[in-house]
Amino acid sequence: MAEALGMIETRGFAAAVEGADAMVKAAKVELVSYEKTGGGYVTIVVRGDVAAVKAAVDAGVRGAEKVGEVISTHVIARPHLNIDLVLPLGRSDEAQAELG
Repeated sequence: MAEALGMIETRGFAAAVEGADAMVKAAKVELVSYEKTGGGYVTIVVRGDVAAVKAAVDAGVRGAEKVGEVISTHVIARPHLNIDLVLPLGRSDEAQAELG
């Protein structure tokens, strides 16, 4: 099954938490990280199959907009294994084993 990464960037932590909650309730996705990027911006990252991630991001946007501002969203279908080696997304050991 091809995996995807989905991201929602919000202004404010409350919007990020509401969005993350909506994402994991809406579809079978794994919440893998969040990053406070400064200036009140928070990015939430989920992982799962492509259709589930797209559905989760859509639901997360609706949830986050209830309590704050959504800055941007993005879905990466089938991200390259090097992404897992460099970014803190919880799969670096698996990516290293697969890359050799």
